Amino acid sequence: MLQGVNVALGVSGSIAAVKVVELAHELRRHGARVRAVMSPAATNIVHPWAVDFATDEPVVTEITGDVEHVALCGYDGWADVLLLAPATANTAGKVAAAIDDTPVTTCATTALGAGVPVVMAPAMHEPMYDHPGVLAALDTLAAWGVGVAEPRVEEGKAKIAAEADVVTEVARATTPDSLAGTHVVVTAGATKERIDPIRVLTNRASGKTGRAVARALYVRGADVTLVQDGPDVAYADVVRVETADEMMAACREAAATADALVSAAAIADFTADAVGEKIRSGSPLSVDFEPTPKLIDSVREAYPELPIVGFKAETSGDDEAMIAEAERIRDRVGLAFVVANDASVMGADETRVLLVGAAGTEPEEATGSKDVVAGRIADRLAEDLKNN
Repeated sequence: MLQGVNVALGVSGSIAAVKVVELAHELRRHGARVRAVMSPAATNIVHPWAVDFATDEPVVTEITGDVEHVALCGYDGWADVLLLAPATANTAGKVAAAIDDTPVTTCATTALGAGVPVVMAPAMHEPMYDHPGVLAALDTLAAWGVGVAEPRVEEGKAKIAAEADVVTEVARATTPDSLAGTHVVVTAGATKERIDPIRVLTNRASGKTGRAVARALYVRGADVTLVQDGPDVAYADVVRVETADEMMAACREAAATADALVSAAAIADFTADAVGEKIRSGSPLSVDFEPTPKLIDSVREAYPELPIVGFKAETSGDDEAMIAEAERIRDRVGLAFVVANDASVMGADETRVLLVGAAGTEPEEATGSKDVVAGRIADRLAEDLKNN
């Protein structure tokens, strides 16, 4: 997601600076190169040697005659993005006022003047985060185009965002915004169909692919609604559902303002007539199943012109069979394209899919991590929306 991206990492004097080693590793794991700049207060919390080790690059702790701020963040500087993490109340206020009294704030002024993207991850006590001056400073920075990895407000603190969320904001700042101004609805994971108040029917889908697609869409500038029975995420508005009926209703409602739907969830094909009380263990049991309506059919009926991306998992392991089934669904519902994959990858971190587009075009293979494949799906959707 950050392959080839140069990140200048500005570390200021919050206790959250202890997280910078993990953050640097996470940025590098996604393909970035990282060079750190530290304020004097930050060096009192985490030693520059630790940051040097984490980045595998020398750490800037003072501005010298080598004008490190310009070399990093000036016109034609090394950095593709400046990440202020953690960003204290003091740092946010000074950056908004163009006050340069540490290597970090000096790099920030230089980056903003040179048009280098800036992302910040605030971290401070909650009363400081609620201070009118701090809020005004954050509003000013947002108006200047500074991205924000929103903190987690808990235990009286605005804690620095999780590493994955910071990486997502850095990716959004450095990826072409091919989906800016669009709203995309994404479904993810399995549904659960109730048998009694305790027992459900479900499947092995983890939701990793759907969430990766939602994240990739957000990185490219889209506003994303994620319909799932899964965790809250920073990159999408989550609509939590459990059953196929609930997912269908949520999608039909969200699609009213959508530019596209990506139907990645493994929705139950059958539902049962649930009973109101727990079925006792050892009791004779007979369950009558009824087929569930197809979500993409329901959304297509409500929105005949909406671009829809379908997913089709098969167990045969045979490409020709997967393509044939994908083409059948594409033609029946009028899909933009279909993502065909082998069901054996459910829950895995690596995957292989075939993107089956319009009739007469060759299927496209995409392989790698689910983040990589999700990025290709998002790019393909952006291409389709631009062309149509």
